[in-house]
Amino acid sequence: MTQNLVLVGDALWKILLVALVLGAGLPVLFSAGVRAMAHGAGGDAETDHAPGHPVGKVLAVVCFAVVVAVVVLGITFIVAGGFGKVLSFEHVYPTVVDG
Repeated sequence: MTQNLVLVGDALWKILLVALVLGAGLPVLFSAGVRAMAHGAGGDAETDHAPGHPVGKVLAVVCFAVVVAVVVLGITFIVAGGFGKVLSFEHVYPTVVDG
């Protein structure tokens, strides 16, 4: 009985972690990219024409690239599963292999 509760607790912790990272983390990362892009454009550019900050633009591109990479990886995972394949992370980059 106690072992079952430990297994359930372990599974719930993993589900909660994935939900936080993918469910809330990606939108937060995207919004951070939008905020960084605004900072890179000079913040309140419409009112005071402040000069842009190149660091903001670079940070925005990095945030958007991570979001796009995770979305593409998720779509690849779903499509690979539909074809009876699996996504392998044996190398530095993910590959689709026979399941």
